[in-house]
Amino acid sequence: MFSHYRHSPTRKRVKPLGKIALAGTLLGAGAALAFQGAFAEWTSGATGGPQSISTGTVTIALGATGAKTNRLTVNATNVAPGDTIARSVDLSNVGTLNLASVTLGISANPSSTLDTDGTNGLQVSISSCSVAWSESGPPYTYTCSGRTSSVLSTNVSALESSAAPLDGLNALTAGGTDHLVVTLTLPPSAPSSMEGLASTLSYNFTGTQATGQAA
Repeated sequence: MFSHYRHSPTRKRVKPLGKIALAGTLLGAGAALAFQGAFAEWTSGATGGPQSISTGTVTIALGATGAKTNRLTVNATNVAPGDTIARSVDLSNVGTLNLASVTLGISANPSSTLDTDGTNGLQVSISSCSVAWSESGPPYTYTCSGRTSSVLSTNVSALESSAAPLDGLNALTAGGTDHLVVTLTLPPSAPSSMEGLASTLSYNFTGTQATGQAA
């Protein structure tokens, strides 16, 4: 007796690849749109300028050499103990910046105990007049028809060691001018060892700018 067994072939389920791919594409596009929508922003910009930046100038000047506005190049001879040597000079701030200070130092070449001896050597004082000094001489003498003030009092030796500030100057302000008289004095105590000596002095004025002037 024969038994008949019918073999039925197994059916394979075909996956809808096309539908899956399409669905994935649509899902990705939707996600991209959602992403863009979440981070969209509106912007606006503005630009300033152009802006020019320029620096100021620090310039101090003395009056014309040899004129009444600058006698510092006029030599002095036959100086004896107790003598004074007066010389006028105008000091001006011709820069655009105000100054914090103006200092004066002195150098000597050649040098002698006339300038290196702080006690018996040359003493120096500087006076200011609110108007131009009236001059007579030589030998030069000066009178002030306005107000006078003391700007400096020390000795040449000290100014060789360290420059000193000049007090109360108009030249601290841009455009300001000071009418000065520099007076050197050889003290009566100058010893005989100073006879026949010579020193040649140079006056070194230095202006230093003030801060906080930017407009």
